[in-house]
Amino acid sequence: MKMTVDFEECLKDSPRFRAALEEVEGDVAELELKLDKLVKLCIAMIDTGKAFCVANKQFMNGIRDLAQYSSNDAVVETSLTKFSDSLQEMINFHTILFDQTQRSIKAQLQNFVKEDLRKFKDAKKQFEKVSEEKENALVKNAQVQRNKQHEVEEATNILTATRKCFRHIALDYVLQINVLQSKRRSEILKSMLSFMYAHLAFFHQGYDLFSELGPYMKDLGAQLDRLVVDAAKEKREMEQKHSTIQQKDFSSDDSKLEYNVDAANGIVMEGYLFKRASNAFKTWNRRWFSIQNNQLVYQKKFKDNPTVVVEDLRLCTVKHCEDIERRFCFEVVSPTKSCMLQADSEKLRQAWIKAVQTSIATAYREKGDESEKLDKKSSPSTGSLDSGNESKDKLLKGESALQRVQCIPGNASCCDCGLADPRWASINLGITLCIECSGIHRSLGVHFSKVRSLTLDTWEPELLKLMCELGNDVINRVYEANVEKMGIKKPQPGQRQEKEAYIRAKYVERKFVDKYSISSSPPEQEKKIVSKSCEEKRLSISKLGPSEQVRASPQSSEAERQDSSVFLDSKHLNPGLQLYRASYEKNLPKMAEALAHGADVNWANSEENKATPLIQAVLGGSLVTCEFLLQNGANVNQRDVQGRGPLHHATVLGHTGQVCLFLKRGANQHATDEEGKDPLSIAVEAANADIVTLLRLARMNEEMRESEGLYGQPGDETYQDIFRDFSQMASNNPEKLNRFQQDSQKF
Repeated sequence: MKMTVDFEECLKDSPRFRAALEEVEGDVAELELKLDKLVKLCIAMIDTGKAFCVANKQFMNGIRDLAQYSSNDAVVETSLTKFSDSLQEMINFHTILFDQTQRSIKAQLQNFVKEDLRKFKDAKKQFEKVSEEKENALVKNAQVQRNKQHEVEEATNILTATRKCFRHIALDYVLQINVLQSKRRSEILKSMLSFMYAHLAFFHQGYDLFSELGPYMKDLGAQLDRLVVDAAKEKREMEQKHSTIQQKDFSSDDSKLEYNVDAANGIVMEGYLFKRASNAFKTWNRRWFSIQNNQLVYQKKFKDNPTVVVEDLRLCTVKHCEDIERRFCFEVVSPTKSCMLQADSEKLRQAWIKAVQTSIATAYREKGDESEKLDKKSSPSTGSLDSGNESKDKLLKGESALQRVQCIPGNASCCDCGLADPRWASINLGITLCIECSGIHRSLGVHFSKVRSLTLDTWEPELLKLMCELGNDVINRVYEANVEKMGIKKPQPGQRQEKEAYIRAKYVERKFVDKYSISSSPPEQEKKIVSKSCEEKRLSISKLGPSEQVRASPQSSEAERQDSSVFLDSKHLNPGLQLYRASYEKNLPKMAEALAHGADVNWANSEENKATPLIQAVLGGSLVTCEFLLQNGANVNQRDVQGRGPLHHATVLGHTGQVCLFLKRGANQHATDEEGKDPLSIAVEAANADIVTLLRLARMNEEMRESEGLYGQPGDETYQDIFRDFSQMASNNPEKLNRFQQDSQKF
């Protein structure tokens, strides 16, 4: 801020002048501090930059060493050599930048501080000195008595001389102030402008350097495409493995422990507890406890052999301990000894007590209804112990899903052992399970059975509809078709080993499926007739524009459904073709039967452009059928001979719900068909605003994830909310998504 002092006020030496001086002096003092700080920061920046250049040079030398090491690989050696040379040039440009910064900021501002501000300080000292002399002269002149004429004249002369000197010095001081205030603007701006020009030159040099390197980098990037594809494939495989682990909800500050009576490694629960020693001093030691192999054990370090506290949990009991000074204590009592333990909180104490009780109950193989009762008190087989503050909305949703699914015939009892009131489900099989059977299903792997809780997990509308389309009776008619013929008895609740053997034979080995209900190959005549009918429909639609394809699809779908329904009831189709036809007809029981007979969920029909069952489900217009195929491992990106995948077909037909589903399941929205069109361009051409919105949102979300790098968030919350709304509408009010198709027909 530029502040000047009036010369006239200076001559008057008014309070206004003194106030202006005080303000200017404070401003200059602050300016000096700011400039000193800036110069010091500049020096630190230059020193750090030089250190950066040294480190960068060392890094560049490391690249050269790596290039020499890769001398047997011409591509790597050439690339690394080019990159190291470019980095060396950038180091030179950085050095020039730091030299220019030192001249423009450090030297120039330091000179301003040392020269101009020093002159200001000298003028200030002289002004303060003469101002004090003037004040003394005024006081002395006022004190002289009128009857002492000689002293009066002397005081008057001194005062006059002092005033003249004061005016001269004050005018010089004001001049110095005004010159300084004017000069500081030019000095600061000149210094910063020089600094910015140095940066401009630096970035221009870097831009020119990398512009020359750009074509080579582009060619090298093309060679890396295969590596990127392989990395993406590996990422998808890892994500699929990761999806098998249930997400935990940490709703409180306490660490969330789990107990799992069906854990593959045999460890029901583990965690830290304080243990009271049995010696005379009764000391407490923190140890890592675990419940495994029907025993309670602990260890101090991971490599230590576990120390057994309880040999057999069936012979012990567990209880709270409130009669000692320490909090959160409980005692495990066996016929031979007792062990006093302490948890970190009341919640964790309850968790351990329930884990021990559950382990005891499992050891005795009590009836399943007692296990279900324990499941309601604490948690299902995962034993997830939340803080108890779950929202009522979540509970209501869970109960609604439970009631809705259990209303399906056969679902009121476990599909495998017949235990009443099952609270778990296999979403890809469409059956309900008890807690014990659900644990066994988990051990089969997600490629055989995907288990969810009917009370604790949230359920998408399409999954609920899928469960309601199938059910225990439907699936058992397929997977247990030969149970009675083979003289096999279903296991009873509590028979753990028998259940494991039965479930593995039923779903993995498929021993009880009637293998003769579908022959190995279809009659050629039927195959050609059906293929010709569907192919004619496919060709007739493909010749139309996107908007005409949308309008033509409902009528042709009904005609094709009537043409092909004759062959769905035939048991002469091979499993792949049965799955293919049943997918179009929205016949989930037939689809489940085909899968049970070994149908490949990604089977391609060579007679119909290598279309897959998932593409047929799109043509049939069923969201639930698509969900069923995806849950059973259908490839959402498998395309036909025209280069169109399920997302392309759903976009052409205007099936917004299916588009939303495929995008959520990782469909490649950038894939183009043989005409070079991707789904977005098809949706824009068809003027389907809903699908255009979904595709653009998905593309923006994908770009955000890529910009956030490897550890970015999974997606924007707004994007997730919009997709959730579209999913709800597609399942509950699909007619609302036809509004754009109807509008386009008017014109």
